[in-house]
Amino acid sequence: MAAGVALLLALAGCGSSGGGQAAKQSAPPKTEAQGINPQPLDKLRQGGTFKTSIQQWIEQYNPNQVDGTEGDGQAIVQMVEPSLFLADAQGVSHADPDFLLSAAVTSTSPQVVTYKLNPKAKWSDGKQLSWLDFQAMWKALNGTDQAYQVADSSGYDQIGSVEQGADPQEVKVTFKQSYGDWQRLFRTLLPASAYSTPDEFNKGWIEKIPVTGAAFKIGSYNKTTQTVIAVPDPDWWGTKPKLDKIIFQALGSTASTSAYLSGEIDYTSAVTPEAYKQLSAAPNTDIRTGSRWDEVHLTLNGAGGPLADVRVRQAIGEAIDRHIVATAAGKGLPFTPPVLDNHFFMPGQQGYQDNAGVYGTYDPAAARKLLDQAGWQDNGAGKPRTKDGKPLTLTYVLSNGSAQTSFDVEGIIAQMLQQVGVQLKLQKVPDNDFFDKYVNKGSFDITSFRNVDEIYASMLYSTFQQPTGSQVYGNYGRIGSAQVDQLLTRAGSATDPATARSLYNQADQLIWQSGHSLELYQRPEILAVRKGLANFGATGLADVDYTKIGWLK
Repeated sequence: MAAGVALLLALAGCGSSGGGQAAKQSAPPKTEAQGINPQPLDKLRQGGTFKTSIQQWIEQYNPNQVDGTEGDGQAIVQMVEPSLFLADAQGVSHADPDFLLSAAVTSTSPQVVTYKLNPKAKWSDGKQLSWLDFQAMWKALNGTDQAYQVADSSGYDQIGSVEQGADPQEVKVTFKQSYGDWQRLFRTLLPASAYSTPDEFNKGWIEKIPVTGAAFKIGSYNKTTQTVIAVPDPDWWGTKPKLDKIIFQALGSTASTSAYLSGEIDYTSAVTPEAYKQLSAAPNTDIRTGSRWDEVHLTLNGAGGPLADVRVRQAIGEAIDRHIVATAAGKGLPFTPPVLDNHFFMPGQQGYQDNAGVYGTYDPAAARKLLDQAGWQDNGAGKPRTKDGKPLTLTYVLSNGSAQTSFDVEGIIAQMLQQVGVQLKLQKVPDNDFFDKYVNKGSFDITSFRNVDEIYASMLYSTFQQPTGSQVYGNYGRIGSAQVDQLLTRAGSATDPATARSLYNQADQLIWQSGHSLELYQRPEILAVRKGLANFGATGLADVDYTKIGWLK
């Protein structure tokens, strides 16, 4: 479960325009749905290569560093580092015995969680996993030392101490106050040897993973060919992986479909109409669908310009018909993606409720009124409003390799905004620059990307956390409030799940009201996978177990 952010990349490419059947629309997959071709290990052959693509060359592999939030990099790290917990199809976490023998709340006042690590578990430098790794992660991520450029300190900032238990493989984590989502902390354990100083944390993971500790390790990085190759670690103590090699190829996003069709990679997304049409007709191909935690939204930049006024942000939300956007995104696909009315929960997930209210309801008359109140003069149909002689023009930044659907959606949104006097200018930027030079830096008025695999609602704390000075956490639009922070802190501290869900929904209502971001729809999980590949595909809410991926005999 590599929670992170992802581009809205193109998956229809330069390959054959191909045939394919027109997609018959049906209901979206249920929350627990998966399409992975589940097979027992004895039906898989030993050996073989799995070839996959990533969206871009990974610059920062530290998943907790502010520049390390891209989902592909996080997925690679999760594959080669200890995953203490694995989620099932319902999104419920279970201890992975290869790393963690047990983990439980052993005291409630104060809350103490005791972890017992598998003594066989070792890092690639030969050191055993121990309490020192927990301590180093806590010190780096708790937010007390601003030299660590942390993407998200939530949860770790609630810990009062990390200590050794009966031996170095027993860890006692004591919280300053109760914390309900404690299983998400230390979920991917990272080595103290590469986490103990700000320099190691910020720079030691640039274009490399310095120390690994799982069934696979990195065999090679090649920036020239844009490939990362993972191979089994011969010192692995668990069940031997079936695959001999996993190749990650950074592709220009428009090449993903053609790369699959030519046999260069073994799976790709079929989530755009163009890609689905080609890939559903491809030989030796399974179309696998599921229901992933995967949302598409608009991020609004409130740090300056017209969007610094909450009324303008609210007007943007009321000027856009999100149902038309979702219908356009689902055109030619097996199902129309559901419109999202919640920032924390997916439809069908416990806790989901409609919090959008008027701020997500299409009402151009209300949008015009808000813009009037904000002092933007209406200059008539088709003309941008003006204020102090300046036109109401907003820049919409998209990755150059975004799917055609994304550009179509931008065009639809531009037309809707034009109806209320807002001019939207599209700025295309290189894929590799999109996050590092634009999203992370706040160089946009409006942009769109995805938050993925945020199974624990507390994982989204940094997305809505008030920025502190130059530290924006994951809140790239720089819009927040003390009230939202307090509600999210209380939600994270709640040990009763129903209470936590209620608090998250209270915070969500304020997030909608603030115009922080406009949820659009839950992105469909539709993949084209080479036939014969087992235990991989549309995993839904579950984690990928790389030791079980393989080719049928």
